Amino acid sequence: MTVNLIHYVYLQFLDLLTTVAFLIHGVKEGNPIVQMAMEQAPDPLSGLLGVKILAILPGLLCWWTGRSRLLLRVNLFFAALIAWNLCAMINAAAR
Repeated sequence: MTVNLIHYVYLQFLDLLTTVAFLIHGVKEGNPIVQMAMEQAPDPLSGLLGVKILAILPGLLCWWTGRSRLLLRVNLFFAALIAWNLCAMINAAAR
């Protein structure tokens, strides 16, 4: 179960990095909640960091309550999301 939590936190970090890479290249954030947090914060990076710190809380809750299957499913979703982000970046760079 602890491994799932470590994976969850790691995937959140990778999502943060891919989001920063998109922002550097002028791509707008696709999640309206994250976009709003970035607009309301003193600067976009602190808004993004705040959202990612808050995103750790559901993972901790799953770990604490023993919801390992749910945490695994969320990890699979974020792994697919990060793979999608990387493919989009590679595709854009190849053009």
